[in-house]
Amino acid sequence: MQFNRQIDGTMLPLPKPSVDTGMGLERIAAVLQHVNSNYDIDLFKKLIQSVAEMTGATDLSNKSLRVIADHIRSCAFLIADGVTPSNENRGYVLRRIIRRAIRHGNMLGAKDTFFYKLVGPLVEVMGSAGEELAKQQALVEQVLKTEEEQFARTLERGLALLDDELAKLKGDTLDGETAFRLYDTYGFPVDLTADVCRERNIKVDEAGFEAAMEEQRRRARESSGFGADYNSMIRVDSASEFKGYDSLDLNAKVVALFVDGKSVDQVTAGQDAVVVLNETPFYGESGGQVGDKGTVKGNGVDFAVNDTQKYGQAIGHLGKLVTGVLKVGDSVEAKVDEARRARIRLNHSATHLLHAALRQVLGTHVAQKGSLVNDKGLRFDFSSF
Repeated sequence: MQFNRQIDGTMLPLPKPSVDTGMGLERIAAVLQHVNSNYDIDLFKKLIQSVAEMTGATDLSNKSLRVIADHIRSCAFLIADGVTPSNENRGYVLRRIIRRAIRHGNMLGAKDTFFYKLVGPLVEVMGSAGEELAKQQALVEQVLKTEEEQFARTLERGLALLDDELAKLKGDTLDGETAFRLYDTYGFPVDLTADVCRERNIKVDEAGFEAAMEEQRRRARESSGFGADYNSMIRVDSASEFKGYDSLDLNAKVVALFVDGKSVDQVTAGQDAVVVLNETPFYGESGGQVGDKGTVKGNGVDFAVNDTQKYGQAIGHLGKLVTGVLKVGDSVEAKVDEARRARIRLNHSATHLLHAALRQVLGTHVAQKGSLVNDKGLRFDFSSF
């Protein structure tokens, strides 16, 4: 590398020319140990040998042995770092890596759980470089064993069904509907479907899979009655400034009104509506904590707020106009139910105390998965192995 290309295309010389060799830790180790492949260094040789012994594989150059050896290292360090398998974000990435390794073990002939047993050999060769891994060995093994046992039933059934579908396939693309049925009905992950197909030079119709997924979401919304929730369709251009940490009672201006999800200029007595203010002391539901209740009053207007929700950058006050006529541009007094907010605050604090206690008693691997905090109590969802 000799130049730094600017946005306008100008090439400026670097202070010192250099060569990007891509010399990561494994490649440096390969050079120092005089071997031609990363998988021939001492770390991987030990792990590959362990995988071969557990699965009965005899060809140490088998690609699946290398995949498993690589994946046990990634998974073990992720779990030791506090990541646990789940269906979202980092946890989903971890789950996909674990399941890919398990499938490669299945390809090698492994009939029983094996992946978690590789943590011991990994600690032996990397324990000195990863003290946290050694400390968390029991937890890492338990997490991997649990995940492996749960997936074993899905894997065998899913592979058999996928093999049947591929045997009937005419062409080189598996349709999205079939991939979705394997996922939705039999729990077979679409990324594993893609892996199996790729090995046979078959493509997966990913757009068709996403379309089938969206259709299922639509049906779920309709069957649950959410399709008739007009307020969920509200789109507000303006923003509301939240001031509820400093005050529970303040003067504000009405910037938008909605009835049945449609923007209106005014609301009359008896109508259910959503009122948007330029600033508000009302907390909009988020993070598991319910929205505030209270009143919006002014000039003969009395609007009872039964819930508070967020709509983008705006905060909507949901309720019924008891008396008067409320118009866009009106000045009003927004007042939160102070006693109710105080009870919610106590329960919110209790969730943090509960989380800390769970981590102290069960271990630092305990992770919050959800919560519900209102004025009557709390619910705290967590994962633990």
